[in-house]
Amino acid sequence: MKQILIILIFLPRIYLAQTNPTVSGKIISRESSTPIAYATVSIGRKNADNNLLNQTLSQENGIFTVSSPARGAVEISVWAVGYDSLKMDLFLGEKNDIFDVGTIVLQEKEITLDAVEIQADKSTISSDLNQKSFNLDDNISQSGGSVLDALKGYPGVTVDQEGKVYLRGSDKIMVLIDGVLTPLTGFGNQKGLDNIPASSIARIEIINNPSAKYQASGMAGVINLIPKTNLDKGWNGEVGLSLGMGQIFRRKADLPTELGSYAGNHKILPNLNLNYRNEKIRYFLNGSVLNQRKLPNNEFTTRTYNDGRVIASQVPENRTQTQYIVNTGFDWNLNSKNILSLSSILDYESHIDTAQIPYILTNTNIRNRYWHWKEDEVTGFFNVRLDYKHLFPKAGHELSIRGQYTRGWENEQYFLSDSSQYREANDRTHIIAKEHTSLFNLDYTRPLKSGRLETGAMFQLRTLPVTYEIGRGTQSVIAEGLGEWSDWGETILSAYANYLYERPKFDVEAGL
Repeated sequence: MKQILIILIFLPRIYLAQTNPTVSGKIISRESSTPIAYATVSIGRKNADNNLLNQTLSQENGIFTVSSPARGAVEISVWAVGYDSLKMDLFLGEKNDIFDVGTIVLQEKEITLDAVEIQADKSTISSDLNQKSFNLDDNISQSGGSVLDALKGYPGVTVDQEGKVYLRGSDKIMVLIDGVLTPLTGFGNQKGLDNIPASSIARIEIINNPSAKYQASGMAGVINLIPKTNLDKGWNGEVGLSLGMGQIFRRKADLPTELGSYAGNHKILPNLNLNYRNEKIRYFLNGSVLNQRKLPNNEFTTRTYNDGRVIASQVPENRTQTQYIVNTGFDWNLNSKNILSLSSILDYESHIDTAQIPYILTNTNIRNRYWHWKEDEVTGFFNVRLDYKHLFPKAGHELSIRGQYTRGWENEQYFLSDSSQYREANDRTHIIAKEHTSLFNLDYTRPLKSGRLETGAMFQLRTLPVTYEIGRGTQSVIAEGLGEWSDWGETILSAYANYLYERPKFDVEAGL
């Protein structure tokens, strides 16, 4: 079994991170239907002393945005010189972060208004069991390794020897980066998680009950990685180095072979993050290199036959791996309401797996059969993505359009040698795969007074042509008549709509 020991070891702790909810709306005059600028908007606890939580002023177009440090039952108070004041109740639920109270109409008044007195009452707020957010910034024991290392410590998440992630026992999950499916973690590929430094991730969101917004492949759950965002202007950078050791102790002695199983395996993960930001543009460059030796599999088997023979065997899968990842791009603020982003990722991995598998007669300690296999594989992809986001005047009301193309490749050679008193065989296979994936997304989100509405569509076209070269040796174990090529294709056209409604004692989420 693979065991990883990170150099920095601390007692594990879990930090829950939560975003303050935001309330927006527009204030107009009843008589003229024109926007009211510089009106005061306060938010406070419902029926409580010292209830003021936050306040703001409306803009020249009458639109206001105010955040609340608390959730539950609150009261919104609005007043402006020359108008009657107005109060309205609002419930800030756990499943939504942005609330739109719509248009608030104030009645004109000839005299100056007195001060507004706000009364509020604290309501019990229940945590949302469907989504948990874990902050990596404050947990140094998890920030020292990769994202895959960090995930192993979270409730409901398990990782097998090959690095595949399961959520509550199911692998039908989606792994997103900042809410977006990328070739680094998507399309059935999670191996990139071991090469993403945990230090570059601000928090990890685990969604146990995903909405209709996500594909069927993520029906068991969604893991969303939220990267760190540097808000400082000018150039900023970070250099990191993670070191680890695995398979320090042998739980069982190896059977006699020339190679045996790897032990004392190293793991080296240097990384570099560069950012540049000004009023209009943000440029970023992230790079990391993973170099390691590991033992994904080390299986012992004992077979007992009716004639009294007892044969012991061992399959030690020894891996030497090097992987490079470079991610670069920019975000361009065309104006205050429109953002254009262009980014690309290059992933290149090379690894060699090798094993010598003995079959030992335990009563004579004679090796009567000997398998030796070696896998030499080079994989990777190049991805380019273009995003456009339009922000409507009210907070959280936005439209996103995304297009991306991924070119993947796999070049794998497999050598197999079988030696026994009955046969000597040397076989070889060579697989070359070229993957093309085109993906287009459209997403629309509109906050409501007691929830939100989400809708969108997706089109994905994916092709995977594969060619095979087979070298059959004497007394080959490879069957005759195998084909020389295959062609696999996938076309997905989907649309979704999701509606959320929250009240103090119940909530409803409906999606299609």
